[in-house]
Amino acid sequence: MTVQGELGECTSGQLSGTAPTLIVPVGSTEQHGPHLPLDTDTRIAVAVAHRAAADRGHLLAPAIAYGASGEHQGFPGTVSIGTAALRTVLVEYGRSACDWAGRLVFVNGHGGNTEALRDAVALLRAEGRDAAWCSCFDDGGDAHAGHTETSLLLHLWPHLVHTDRCEPGNVAPLPELMGRMRRGGVAAVSETGVLGDPSTASAAAGEQILARMVADCAARIRRWTPDDGGMLR
Repeated sequence: MTVQGELGECTSGQLSGTAPTLIVPVGSTEQHGPHLPLDTDTRIAVAVAHRAAADRGHLLAPAIAYGASGEHQGFPGTVSIGTAALRTVLVEYGRSACDWAGRLVFVNGHGGNTEALRDAVALLRAEGRDAAWCSCFDDGGDAHAGHTETSLLLHLWPHLVHTDRCEPGNVAPLPELMGRMRRGGVAAVSETGVLGDPSTASAAAGEQILARMVADCAARIRRWTPDDGGMLR
């Protein structure tokens, strides 16, 4: 027997005797400039995970909506639980879910979560659990609240985008900014919190970006070739 759909809508009895692959979106609650909602990363992770789960006939879990967002702490609305706490949450989540799920996949929507994901999933795998993770990735996308994320939100939730506030932020390549960001967070390099240019965003571009993200995630799950840190290749 296979079970698909959404975990929260299932009964325990429906899951009895099954060993589904569980897809878990992992996001954040953090500033996304003056034009995007605080839960942007979570929304994107859910959108990608939902479509990837449906593509493979897997089970979608409710999102983990808080992450390691300390670099955004200089802006109101950011709620960061930090890397150590997130690592613990992911480990305990995996230990519990893998008692009945055959496989576990975390789908990550926030770059600041990657250290916790690598550490947690590597531990889960070392303990004998079939866990892995992948990110919502689009080659060539900008860093934060710019063209990529704004386009995705315009496609999926246009009513949440304040288009009248879409202005370019710091468009320098991320490697050039990392030194100052490590010392002072995003606020040290961008007054608005934007890294990229949301003024070029469009719903049409968002539709294409989402399709690429979903195809990449679904393909990684299908291949199931995790690296040493559990990231699906």
